[in-house]
Amino acid sequence: QVQLVESGGGLVQAGGSLRLSCAASGRTFSSYAMGWFRQAPGKEREFVAAISWSGSSTYYADSVKGRFTISRRNAKNTVYLQMNSLKPEDTAVYYCAAQDTIVVPTLSHRYDYWGQGTQVTVSS
Repeated sequence: QVQLVESGGGLVQAGGSLRLSCAASGRTFSSYAMGWFRQAPGKEREFVAAISWSGSSTYYADSVKGRFTISRRNAKNTVYLQMNSLKPEDTAVYYCAAQDTIVVPTLSHRYDYWGQGTQVTVSS
């Protein structure tokens, strides 16, 4: 089992930045691919970014490419999502997910472990 706890959400003006963190506990974090997803009110959960167990491979949704950066520090059992140039349409609950796999998933149903989510609100 892996337990995931997100933090770092909040209210920010358009054009601002936030950094989300996801702290993992339980089994060996360094062997897990990690992903960030988000869900806005009335919408389905969507993929944001993902990173391989080593950090050598990263993947992004087109909507955040060039603005968001995913990274990880295995020594701290933590994955990050740096979000720059935020837009009102980035407003959502952001979820961290983990999966023990070499192939990095970008589909939510491929992840077994999820955090409780953190709210990000971008005002215009």
